[in-house]
Amino acid sequence: MKLKIKVVPKSSRNSIAGWVGDTLKVCVNATPEKGKANLAMQEILAAALGLPKGKVRIISGHTSARKLVEVGELSESEIKQKLRAD
Repeated sequence: MKLKIKVVPKSSRNSIAGWVGDTLKVCVNATPEKGKANLAMQEILAAALGLPKGKVRIISGHTSARKLVEVGELSESEIKQKLRAD
């Protein structure tokens, strides 16, 4: 399953802010330097979905706030249920 993600670096806390249309907003307190914000986003998303970090892979947008992420092992409905989306 592929997800559109918007990462907000340097936030006050790590959290999943919710869905904005078809894009999931993830706040991380890491800086966008040397992949720190990307790594934090992967860890937050994997933990929220109950998956190992390796199952959350950035496909595109490595240097952008907007990313396309592939999530292994879960369907779209399972992801939305775990992230409380309607």
